[in-house]
Amino acid sequence: MRIILLGPPGSGKGTQGDLIEEKYGFPKISTGDLLRNAVRLGNDLGKKAQAGMNCGELVSDEIVLELLKERIFQKDCRRGYLLDGFPRNIPQAKYLEEIAVDASEIVLDIRLSNQTLITRLSARRICPHCGAIYNLLVKAPNKAGECDQCSEKINQREDDTTEVIKKRLLVYHEQTEPLVEHYQSKSVYRDINGEGKIEDVFAAVCSILDKEINKHQKFTTVS
Repeated sequence: MRIILLGPPGSGKGTQGDLIEEKYGFPKISTGDLLRNAVRLGNDLGKKAQAGMNCGELVSDEIVLELLKERIFQKDCRRGYLLDGFPRNIPQAKYLEEIAVDASEIVLDIRLSNQTLITRLSARRICPHCGAIYNLLVKAPNKAGECDQCSEKINQREDDTTEVIKKRLLVYHEQTEPLVEHYQSKSVYRDINGEGKIEDVFAAVCSILDKEINKHQKFTTVS
């Protein structure tokens, strides 16, 4: 089974993905994490990705596909996997369908207003040492400016400034939202109101996934 999480930057895909992974056991694959890891390694792919990420632009398909293809065919993904941040456009969606044609698919789209997204992302802080994520509005560190886990100084990512956030949202609406119609045509699309509390959004996610997993298990058992 392949679970795809859609939603603009700041919609909570990462948080919901972690909760899904914990409850259902599907490994979460975040293209953002894959890209940031490449950036940390400082290889050619990482350097190319860094330039686009800092400007709020989407990283090229060539870079994303190379990283993702290697990941989804690893042993822990045989039962199923969860994609956070991929696909980002129609060509990527079709590529995924071509290389993993046998996967049963469900698409969850977490939807919020632009203003909510700007407010959320502007308050986000990251620990560059251990990767812990904070939000000054809803999940601030115990000590201002310091990571709870490793005591390193937390900071704001360059792509979380208001100006860059607005550009990222514009890119999302222009390039990624067309996926809604693509997945609706395949009858695998489900939209979720992301404006509420984390636990409320997750309850809606679970309601959908429980039905889809049960349906998938019945189908594979019969087959």
